[in-house]
Amino acid sequence: MAIYLTKESKVLVQGMTGGEGMKHTRRMLAAGTNVVGGVNPRKAGRSVDFDDRTVPVFGSVADGTRATGADVTVVFVPPAFAKAAVIEAADARIGLAVVITEGIPVHDSVAFHAYAKSRGMRLIGPNCPGLITPGQSNAGIIPSDITKPGRIGLVSKSGTLTYQLMYELRDIGFSTCVGIGGDPVVGTTHIDCLAAFEEDPDTELIVLIGEIGGDAEERAAAYVREHVTKPVVGYIAGFTAPEGRTMGHAGAIVSGSSGTAQAKKEALEAAGVSVGNTPTETAKLVLACLEHGRAAAHS
Repeated sequence: MAIYLTKESKVLVQGMTGGEGMKHTRRMLAAGTNVVGGVNPRKAGRSVDFDDRTVPVFGSVADGTRATGADVTVVFVPPAFAKAAVIEAADARIGLAVVITEGIPVHDSVAFHAYAKSRGMRLIGPNCPGLITPGQSNAGIIPSDITKPGRIGLVSKSGTLTYQLMYELRDIGFSTCVGIGGDPVVGTTHIDCLAAFEEDPDTELIVLIGEIGGDAEERAAAYVREHVTKPVVGYIAGFTAPEGRTMGHAGAIVSGSSGTAQAKKEALEAAGVSVGNTPTETAKLVLACLEHGRAAAHS
């Protein structure tokens, strides 16, 4: 199994005919994703050839869902149009919207987050790499050739750290990897993914990657303590970040004693989460945890 995305998912790409949309649609198709259409009102009725696949372009998400039964959309539109794109997808009753676009104004993110929630649509992002269920489907920009199907679930604020942990643990493999994004307002949280992985029978261990800024990791630690029975291994980026300076993501900023990497690490460890000091050490902790669990199961 997997969380949120499977081989049965039918994917639309809003902004497919743009440069980034074209590049990553080709990669998604190569990974086995069932991309059923693109959306561009100015190019409705046309089609785009991707190697051995021809993908139709629809004038709206509603037209695309009616024609194809799509239940997922990946959003590559520019920041100024992202709010309208998400609202359009929610109105079309899409179940999952993956917003790759970065640089979206926070007030727009707040508005479309609330709108998506009111329509029962799960939102991943914005400013995220998307999610991948290896061997089944890939919605976003995560490289599909750096891992394989397995039993580790991964949730991360950071795209590049998602890729690094996927690569370092490529011999073990992953059930699903979710890049939730690092903006101050995101649709799907660490806690959402922890809950989903806890219920997924094919996920044996969960990796949680956080970073400085906000209190999402502290809240995730509290959730792990109360609700998660599977082993969790964590990593927090930003131990050397200077106070008051945004680092990479819009939400990655330390203000006074709030949001520091050390505070997050201590909160996770107090909840029983093993936390690595580097990505490579984190991968080693995962391997040790898996070995310990399997040894215990056979004792």
